[in-house]
Amino acid sequence: MGSEARRRLMLDLRKLQNELPENICASPIEGDIFNWQAAVLGPSDTEWDGGIFTLSLKFPHDYPHKPPVVRFTTRVFHPNVYQDGSICLDILDKEWSPVFDVCGILTSIQSLLTDPNNKSPANKEAAILYTENRSEYIRKVKDSVVASIQAAESQLDHDE
Repeated sequence: MGSEARRRLMLDLRKLQNELPENICASPIEGDIFNWQAAVLGPSDTEWDGGIFTLSLKFPHDYPHKPPVVRFTTRVFHPNVYQDGSICLDILDKEWSPVFDVCGILTSIQSLLTDPNNKSPANKEAAILYTENRSEYIRKVKDSVVASIQAAESQLDHDE
């Protein structure tokens, strides 16, 4: 079951290990190739700088023909992120194509942080602040950055 998906996910993992994309990492959780954890660092010289944003990726058995379910597991204040961490991103829905791989997905999410799509907001408060009160939006984003760092430190303490 899912042998094509398994092969493709192994290729995606190898690509991540060989190419080491900047500020992105991802790997399967406890050997389960269909469930991954990932981290995306906030882009430098932006309000997201310094943030360590973790995500979960759950791949269907018909991947890459269907997209994974991707959620932030750290709190993120962003116009395209729902309260539960789900991400409103076209390539994870109607614009999905089997050419997208894990690296491409995470790079797109990292890019979305600094370039939100306010046409279809998942978080209306963030969308309104982004367009009408940028300084308050930036303050709330920086709160997310601080929370992400604290969550990462807490996880490190827990792992030790």
